[in-house]
Amino acid sequence: MPAVLRVAVAVPLAQGFDYLPPAESDPAAIAVGMRLAVPFAGRTRVGVVVGHAQDSTVDAHKLRHALRVLDAAPLISAELSATLAWAARYYQHPLGEVFETALPVGLRSPRPLPAIASGERALIRTEGSAEAANLPRAGSRAAALFELLGAGPHSHTELDLRLPGWRSAAANLRKRGLIATTQLALRTLPRAQVAGPQLTEEQAAAVAAVAAGFGGFGPTLLEGITGSGKTEVYLALIEQVVARGGQALVLVPEIGLTPQTLRRFRERLGARIEVIHSGLADGERTRAWLAAARGEADVVIGTRSAVFAPLPNAGLIIVDEEHDGSYKQQEGWRYSARDLALVRARALAVPVVLGTATPSLETLANVEAGRYAKRNLAARPGVARLPQFRLVDLRGKPLRHGLADETVAALRTCLARGEQALVFRNRRGYAPVLTCRQCGWHAACARCDKPLTWHRGAARLRCHHCDAEQRVPSICPQCNNVHLAPQGLGTERIEAALAEIFPQVPLVRIDRETTRRKNALDELLGALAPDRAALVVGTQMLAKGHDLPNLTLVVIVGVDEGLFSVDFRAEERLAQLVVQVAGRAGRALKPGQVWLQTHHPDHPLLRTLLSHGYAAAAQRLLRERREAHLPPYAHLALLRADAAQQGQVDEFLHAAAVLAARPDGVGLLGPMPAPMPRRAGLQRGQLLVSADERARLHAFLAGWIAGVRGLREARRVRWSLDVDPVDLY
Repeated sequence: MPAVLRVAVAVPLAQGFDYLPPAESDPAAIAVGMRLAVPFAGRTRVGVVVGHAQDSTVDAHKLRHALRVLDAAPLISAELSATLAWAARYYQHPLGEVFETALPVGLRSPRPLPAIASGERALIRTEGSAEAANLPRAGSRAAALFELLGAGPHSHTELDLRLPGWRSAAANLRKRGLIATTQLALRTLPRAQVAGPQLTEEQAAAVAAVAAGFGGFGPTLLEGITGSGKTEVYLALIEQVVARGGQALVLVPEIGLTPQTLRRFRERLGARIEVIHSGLADGERTRAWLAAARGEADVVIGTRSAVFAPLPNAGLIIVDEEHDGSYKQQEGWRYSARDLALVRARALAVPVVLGTATPSLETLANVEAGRYAKRNLAARPGVARLPQFRLVDLRGKPLRHGLADETVAALRTCLARGEQALVFRNRRGYAPVLTCRQCGWHAACARCDKPLTWHRGAARLRCHHCDAEQRVPSICPQCNNVHLAPQGLGTERIEAALAEIFPQVPLVRIDRETTRRKNALDELLGALAPDRAALVVGTQMLAKGHDLPNLTLVVIVGVDEGLFSVDFRAEERLAQLVVQVAGRAGRALKPGQVWLQTHHPDHPLLRTLLSHGYAAAAQRLLRERREAHLPPYAHLALLRADAAQQGQVDEFLHAAAVLAARPDGVGLLGPMPAPMPRRAGLQRGQLLVSADERARLHAFLAGWIAGVRGLREARRVRWSLDVDPVDLY
């Protein structure tokens, strides 16, 4: 019998599938990690070889031949293949879907490896474009790009350095037929543009400690206050890795941080740098992924999905802002990129650095247990100092669009000095509720039973849970009253209020609505003159990574919402958010201030945070978690289900609970409604599994989930398992 190929196919079934090698192929030449085109359920699909066998449990006459081999060599290395197989078991997710997630979209179709042109991508003016009638308006970014290309073709790397935000301008010029894409001869290594500052003693000690572990696995928490220069530590380590011929993977939590990180790294490193994130076109991601696989990328920078980048010459992995919740995938395969970075670092035998000013409680518990090393950066370099905090007690005070009089006065004083201020509100839109003052009606989502947010600029009511939207009614649909009123504050409403109070001051709003366009965030921040007064209104998009040297005042609005949540992680997130947002103030020569508006100035978390800092607040929260047997001192898995009918959800969860033969140390909570019982027209419920030891949890899950997949009731619902959930919502 010919050798049997074990193949992972992207279907929602747990197992791999057996195929015979393609006809007239050499089975010995088909290696683990190569893609195949295979027949499956009447369609041709992509499969990845995960193993070989001499025989199969499938009857010989039922075994089918793979159609063709798509790759001349394995695309997925033995290390990455083993990591993905481990992840499929750990997260109890179908093997084929795990492998598909690791591949860029351009490699998920049953076609041979796309031809990738050699050389650097570049832009060039088209012939005769200088005399064209449709030249861009003078002073526009498109005009600046067109003028820059007048000196000759420029690579994407050069454009990133010389004209941040150039891609939207390039799209404009392409539509006009004024520019085209070309390829420049690949340079061996770009030369570093800017020399870095001398490292502080703390930075140098951190670099030395991590570098001493090159060639072996070792996780290090780099806990540095905001503005302490963690990026300088990253750059110094990467320089050493590249000099040794190695590759570095740098994960950042959000796409918005990628351009500035990329620009800074390209200015400083003599290295070939590639970027992987969902904001890129499929072709760009595929090209970057393949460059990493060929060893042509010295540094890979990216968001969550970049954790799957091939690293044949791996030397270092860095997870910036390791505490950030966006590292956890919330749909489909619910993996944690931070945790997989640790798994990959162990498999690759390289150090991994977890950098943050506000470590997650899980990471602090690992330091406490001796599993992670820890290095501290306790001071800002140079003369920069941490900002001073002030609580604004709102009890009994009149508010002007959510701002106390003394807060407005502080903003006025800051602007009068020619400095900049940030008003932070982690809620977009104009108002979270639109209500009728006559009868009490409020606009609600018919699919979620939650209030619709009023977006005044777009003249729409939008659901922030299911994205449904509708027009704003002119009268109350219940009593015909014409006086509909907003309740609560969003960034749009604060922006309008500040524009009214300070009409002559430049004002920028940064939230999901204003940054949908590619490179919009960079362009908005670039519009702020570094030496002039300005106001910034923003959400958590501004909470990390952005350096505004003239920003000296941060006002945080809406703190109270995180103090009394049913989510046991809410206080941890609030503490992290306050510290991260506060870190935007006073990052250069001028001292900074942070004003927190609250109706609960005596709340223990706020008092601890402001009097003793994040470390003390985190220790308090760790004590509470230990006493309550909650993560990181317990291990959770959440079985979620939704369906059109509540009865279908209840029947499935009840059947799953009955199926669970609980060993010692494993408990079940539920079935119970989800904290948000209805979403997008579907009824929702959940079953929470808790264990005192991780090994016990996974031993239980392996058998239980196999049984759950076979339940008749499972066919009537959409269900998922979330291992190590960060969101119980």
